[in-house]
Amino acid sequence: MEDDLPRPRSDAASLLGKEVLDSYSQAELLERIALLEAEIARVKAHHARAADHRKLAESLFSKRPPTGQGD
Repeated sequence: MEDDLPRPRSDAASLLGKEVLDSYSQAELLERIALLEAEIARVKAHHARAADHRKLAESLFSKRPPTGQGD
């Protein structure tokens, strides 16, 4: 599945982690923190939906023991 492949190291989060923060004011840093926390919440919600979707798919396609045997 392509979704399970690692992303290139030049993704947005990696670039943000390399940015120099010295030029930001305290207010700008707090604003940035709020934006990043909102993005984290968005990614966590997407991850939860994807995990639920995968669990549902696995339950639908997993091998189940035949019913009605030995009755």
